[in-house]
Amino acid sequence: MPEFLADCRARLAFDLLAHTWDGVVLWALRDGPCRPRELRRRVGGISPKVLTGTLHRLRDSGLVSSRRHREAPPRVEYALTPLGRSLLGPLEALGAWAAEHGDEVARAREDACAARLRAGTTPASPAPGRAGRPPSGGRSG
Repeated sequence: MPEFLADCRARLAFDLLAHTWDGVVLWALRDGPCRPRELRRRVGGISPKVLTGTLHRLRDSGLVSSRRHREAPPRVEYALTPLGRSLLGPLEALGAWAAEHGDEVARAREDACAARLRAGTTPASPAPGRAGRPPSGGRSG
């Protein structure tokens, strides 16, 4: 019997962080409810469409709640649920790891890319820049 099943709980957890913006949006919501426009200001480089998809995915996973205000124009706020808040510790730990080792990972990727170019092959995926690092400590991005 396999040690890790395709639908195991660990895979669910890793899938949450596999989406580029999930951890960043969760971290951006750590200080309380926020409207999408404010989230876009906090999270540089995310498009409205991607933010909407990310918020819906996080809501569907039980990590974020949405509250619609009955007013004109309509207003919606997103907030972490208790389940989403429980993920802040692991995100902070991952961010601390990235702050300590991110340059090493970026260098290794650059070296691998350069080696592929010298060999005449193309890399499977480009190395992300600094913006791809998860949040660290009390700071975002």
